[in-house]
Amino acid sequence: MSEPSRQKRRREELKRKKQARREAARELRRRQATEDLLPLPKATIENGKSEWKTVAEEKQARQETAEEQLRVYRCVLPRLLKRLAKIPDPRNPLLIRHKLTVLLLSGILMFVYQMSSRREANREMSLPMFLQNLQLLFPELESLPHADTLNRLLARIDGNHIQESLIELIAQLIRNKKFSRYLIAHCYPIAIDGTQKLQRNWRWSEQCLERQVQTKQEEGTAGTRPQYYVYVLEAKLAFADGLTIPLLSEFLDYDLGDQQKNKQDCELKAFYRLADRVKKYFSHLPILVLLDGLYANGPVVELCRDYHWQFMIVLQDESLPSVWEEFRGLGQLERQNQLQRKWGNRKQRFRWVNGIEYRYGEEQRKKQILHVVVCEESWEEIDRDSPSVVQKTARHAWISIVPLNRENVHERCNLGARHRWGMEEGILVEKHHGYQYEHCYSYNWEAMRGYHFLMQIAHLLNILVENSARLARMVRSRGLRGLVQFLRVTCSGSWLDAERIRQLLASSCQIRLE
Repeated sequence: MSEPSRQKRRREELKRKKQARREAARELRRRQATEDLLPLPKATIENGKSEWKTVAEEKQARQETAEEQLRVYRCVLPRLLKRLAKIPDPRNPLLIRHKLTVLLLSGILMFVYQMSSRREANREMSLPMFLQNLQLLFPELESLPHADTLNRLLARIDGNHIQESLIELIAQLIRNKKFSRYLIAHCYPIAIDGTQKLQRNWRWSEQCLERQVQTKQEEGTAGTRPQYYVYVLEAKLAFADGLTIPLLSEFLDYDLGDQQKNKQDCELKAFYRLADRVKKYFSHLPILVLLDGLYANGPVVELCRDYHWQFMIVLQDESLPSVWEEFRGLGQLERQNQLQRKWGNRKQRFRWVNGIEYRYGEEQRKKQILHVVVCEESWEEIDRDSPSVVQKTARHAWISIVPLNRENVHERCNLGARHRWGMEEGILVEKHHGYQYEHCYSYNWEAMRGYHFLMQIAHLLNILVENSARLARMVRSRGLRGLVQFLRVTCSGSWLDAERIRQLLASSCQIRLE
């Protein structure tokens, strides 16, 4: 058989397999619909041509989108800039050309419009049309400083002041009850997890952490070499509808390790520092902490109880063996502590045991009472390589500070604990969706932290815009990153009606989340 004939048969075979998988998927959806096992809704971007037929229609759409962005920003920017203005300015007053708030606002806008580097910010934001529109939308931007000027400023100020401005902004949104309908068990869910920010093969700062990595030598034998990296412990508000708000960041610092034992800083030590700050800034806020299996230990549970925080902590199979032993034993006796339900296209079976005693510390003198829940679930999906239906299963376990029952197990597990993964999605957005989380904007440690906090302020501003009720249709059609790109292109051209923008700036605005 000739090569063209073989290729034709291969294409026909692939076409038949694709058609068979589509038919199998349709049949599976019909069967799931009869059993009320419909998949959870997922946001998908429309696959179509432009909905605007004329330049006038496009201009009107760009004008309305920019106005809605401006409405959201005007609700939070005055307070934010007022707070940033309180940061001590280390510069010589006789040599100051740009106000401190102008410098910091330019850094925030660099991340709002997702400039990938300081060079790109210098090149793109200084274009005459872009700068003219920026100053139209943000009159506080009296001039546009060079990105290196901002870098020198960030190297000389304490980055925690910038982060405190972000915290004050979030606290104001909480006081205004902007997130009240997203609460879990009447608490604000805070997910905490660590992630690597960047790595290099040389030590550019004394605060960097160090590790040994494998390397291949010329003779073919394996060796090791030191690698230096930055690791950050992040805390985010992770709501059940997918809304994830950056809250606090704690940088791991080599100098904060145990120098006498030659141990560097670690994620668990950083957690205690981060928890102290959360308690300091939100002392009276009802909090539900969502943690992974690293934090399933007595001291963390004790800290949460002391701070009057609720928690849902992942319980891994190899963690807390005495607790697992009690769960298996008591689970045979308390058979009424079960619930079977449907969630999306999954069939779930919850089993829980309340009041398990856990001892820890020296000679196991300390004691905590834990409540354990296990969720076993199954679902069907189409196999990747064939049109056949395959059965999938999964198992999850958590420890809770609150006793479980049939009324609260779904909310605490499905809507609370499982949305700890919203934290990971939020970090992935900052890494891969335009915020350049892993880019080193400066090799000065304090300046690097400053850029990180400016990025999080910009991310919060964009999140508020993306979740605005008036822009819901735009987000569905273009996606979150597409909306930011749409706004950046709008700011780059002569699309805006200056008089309408000035009238909007003079009017009062209010945030309306979808």
